[in-house]
Amino acid sequence: MTKNEMIKKIEELQELETFIEEIKAEAETIKDSIKAEMLDRDIEELAAGQYIVRWTSILSNRFDTTSFKKQFGDLYKSFTKQTSSRRFSISC
Repeated sequence: MTKNEMIKKIEELQELETFIEEIKAEAETIKDSIKAEMLDRDIEELAAGQYIVRWTSILSNRFDTTSFKKQFGDLYKSFTKQTSSRRFSISC
């Protein structure tokens, strides 16, 4: 791939990523308006034609690694493992 082809691909990628972010923001705005309506009606489930929309509260238990690390640092270290990954980024 030539330098110019690479530049063109990078620019196309950046345009697409910008478009994706704009569409995601638009989708989030629509979700927020549906949630606001459900909040106004004080409901967790809404039937609209063929669709059923649910906005429910969920409780979950999560392990507090920060507190555990402070209190049991050596034990924390003995159960951690190093992982490797690759990050893709483009900068100007």
